[in-house]
Amino acid sequence: MKKLLVAKPTDTQLESYSAEAQTMYELDQAQLQRAKEYPSIGEQLDMQYWDAVNGTTTWKDTIAQVKADNPKPE
Repeated sequence: MKKLLVAKPTDTQLESYSAEAQTMYELDQAQLQRAKEYPSIGEQLDMQYWDAVNGTTTWKDTIAQVKADNPKPE
């Protein structure tokens, strides 16, 4: 049976993978926190209805605030 040889990653590659993993973790954390803070779908639909009736932007403002409070990593 033939052995498959895999080159050992360089330190630079490992650092790059580590940085990418950290970014992915931070993105997941931001998304989880946003999910906790968003109003329920029912509440959001109610906000959208009343925004349409009253000409307000309550729903957009609420969503924008959640996103601002929990930014995605760059």
